[in-house]
Amino acid sequence: MQNNFQFTFDNLKNYYETAKLIGYEILTCYEYLLKKNNLTNLTLVNRIDIDYSVTKAERLCNLFNDLNIKGTFFIRLHAKEYNPFSFENYRILKYIKNSGHEIGYHSEIVDQSKIWNENPEICLNRDISVLEKMLDIKIRGVASHGGMTGLNNLDFWKSRTSEEFGLKYEAYDREGAFNLFSNSVYISDSEWIKWKCYNKGKLKLNDNRTPDKHFEEKHSIIYLLIHPETYYDRHFYE
Repeated sequence: MQNNFQFTFDNLKNYYETAKLIGYEILTCYEYLLKKNNLTNLTLVNRIDIDYSVTKAERLCNLFNDLNIKGTFFIRLHAKEYNPFSFENYRILKYIKNSGHEIGYHSEIVDQSKIWNENPEICLNRDISVLEKMLDIKIRGVASHGGMTGLNNLDFWKSRTSEEFGLKYEAYDREGAFNLFSNSVYISDSEWIKWKCYNKGKLKLNDNRTPDKHFEEKHSIIYLLIHPETYYDRHFYE
């Protein structure tokens, strides 16, 4: 019987192995920013948004460690689905940090400001401070989370820059030093059951190919976004 479940950890590992075999240099978001003016011919920026499962984020961390590659893991602080301060989740987040991966903040500051009736700038500064103290790190970048409120957390950045808050980048910056989304082939698993692709900020309609097919085309810069909870060993409901 044909296996229709493509979002397995094994398949994901094969995609990264393909990227390495083709010759992609795999970077964190901050590494990309530092090397932006001196990139190799093939660059893959490896981004991981932890939306729901820190436990599965550890699986991804182990996968990356096995392949000797790094990624940027963006952490939510107010998710109903996980508590980053729980005994096990805190252990995992420390393990991710100690494995050499970048930690960023998965921000929900517009949601927070509306729900709590608080200034979003205060929410952002407080959350960055909490995460830095929690893991004894410096937060270099944030990635805006798309939640279920109907609000767009990216709206916060329409009139502000990351530098104003001591940051180096917001993951969807279209201006400034980072500006990766508009200058790359962006591949994401955020639709859960199929991949989607943008080319220099424009959606490629009906392009649901797996990442390895894009790697084989040897695009100079690929921005890959994955979510730990998308992946499984055999099927989604295991």
